Amino acid sequence: MINTLRATAAAATAAGLIGYAEAAPVQPIPDVQTVRNVVLVHGAFVDGSGWRGVYDELTSRGYSVTIVQNPLTSLADDVSATTRALDRQDGPTILVGHSWGGTVITEAGVHENVAGLVYVSALSPDAGETTAEQYKGFTTPPEFVLEAQGDGFAFLSPEHFKAGFAADTSDADAAFLRDSQVPIALSAFETKLENAAWRMKPSWAVIATQDRAFDQQMLQTMAERIGATVTEVPASHAVFMTRPLEVADVIDGAARGISQKAKQPD
Repeated sequence: MINTLRATAAAATAAGLIGYAEAAPVQPIPDVQTVRNVVLVHGAFVDGSGWRGVYDELTSRGYSVTIVQNPLTSLADDVSATTRALDRQDGPTILVGHSWGGTVITEAGVHENVAGLVYVSALSPDAGETTAEQYKGFTTPPEFVLEAQGDGFAFLSPEHFKAGFAADTSDADAAFLRDSQVPIALSAFETKLENAAWRMKPSWAVIATQDRAFDQQMLQTMAERIGATVTEVPASHAVFMTRPLEVADVIDGAARGISQKAKQPD
């Protein structure tokens, strides 16, 4: 599993490097930068190892990166897993969530160590709202098909997995992701949030323009509501895996921006 995901991350990084051929090299973070920690939170149907490319890029720049392993058994359980990771940080932290992970960081992001939030094709409910409510008024693309199980958990349809989740990966990598799915408890989508960290913390959003898990207008509307600085990336819902350089750049930019603002006099 580890070797396969490393290969996936390496291939994604190589693809990203092609896109960055004419870009200036990213400089390591300066010693005086105050925000030096990053916590990455995965979404439904995958685990944290999909962040490997983003992890490699950020650690090469000097960041301390922690990857949360969500149990996906309830919102409370995922928030607890993220809070445990945040408790271990030694200073200001950028909290990042992909997809369902956006709901998790919205609730957990009120933690005192969180300096900013990055939503990667992610959900962002308000306090008192459920995740399911975010879909009202929008049409989920037909490629994204859930298969509910008798025990209340759901998988993505194997037949539609690549088209709905990872269209810009190879057939082999999409098959591996499909066959290593982590199901999510559907009740999590019906749980009301108690907090909305984006109301008190600066936010950034990476929107995958070829995402077939969400209506594109839904992604844009959520990002606009939370006042996020938006970066659009031509990628599938698996943008956190397939475009790690662009995602890392947004996280890096958030950390540098918050650090720079903290130095400015009131």
